[in-house]
Amino acid sequence: MSEKKIIAVVGATGKQGGGLARAILADPYGGYAVRALTRDATTERAQQLVKQGAEVIEANNFDEESLVRAFQGAHGAFIVTNFWEHLSADKEFQEATNLANAARRAGLKHVVWSTFEDTRDLVKDDRMPTLQGRFKVPHFDVKAEADELFRASGVPTTFLRTTFYWENLAGNWRANRDEDGVLTLSWPQGDSPLAGIASDDIGAVAYQILKGGDEFAGQTVGIAGEFLTGNQIAEGLTRAIGEPVVYRPLTADAFRALGYDEGGNMHQYYDEFADNFLGQRDLNVVRRIHPRLQTFDEWLRLHADTIPTD
Repeated sequence: MSEKKIIAVVGATGKQGGGLARAILADPYGGYAVRALTRDATTERAQQLVKQGAEVIEANNFDEESLVRAFQGAHGAFIVTNFWEHLSADKEFQEATNLANAARRAGLKHVVWSTFEDTRDLVKDDRMPTLQGRFKVPHFDVKAEADELFRASGVPTTFLRTTFYWENLAGNWRANRDEDGVLTLSWPQGDSPLAGIASDDIGAVAYQILKGGDEFAGQTVGIAGEFLTGNQIAEGLTRAIGEPVVYRPLTADAFRALGYDEGGNMHQYYDEFADNFLGQRDLNVVRRIHPRLQTFDEWLRLHADTIPTD
């Protein structure tokens, strides 16, 4: 067999990048190899990737030279930035700048850039507060601004518009017990469906896009696994954990008053512009790219034990 093409995976110890690394490693005859980028190659997650057959190399999104070295000799890359590490859109834009520059300098043949819509294209009034000087939903809007960095780089890029992943239900978007002890989801989502996906499916779609090469280069691909209302998510959680979970929506203002400005704006956008957001994510197209796309219930059957109930 000819030498495998190397895919450099930014954030390989995280959810999206980890999903891609697992997809490539699970396909040993697919012609691709994983080069996992991480800030610390000694962590348990990094060492687990080594055991599974990945090359692990240290690089930092704020150090362009380290990224050039990490990308050198690779065929393509999956690039993701994590706003939630520092909560700064300006820092995230600097990360994207370094990554786009490094991709160009290393001569990558294909990049999959994990991005979002610019909410300001639709939110043109004061229905939600402006954050960090110029954004409505900073972790969406700054990624959309960074799209132009990849276009300008000249590297063939696929713009992978992601969405809420179900693993959030085991983290910051978990159900919490109310004063009566009832597990409750309290989001400002109203009755509008939420587009959700398993992070492993993000990685699996990215892998198929990288394998598809020219078919997807220059394209924008919006993805999701299923569209579910808050009540439907609560019902799924109830079935999975064997205890009632209820959905009690808050207003966006009430959510922001709890200190969740970014989350309040995001859910308000999901709610008030649901037709547009969902319309950019054709589940039939996603399933053609990745036929084993999971439903929420399928994901829960594998991960119910990760849902906190304390």
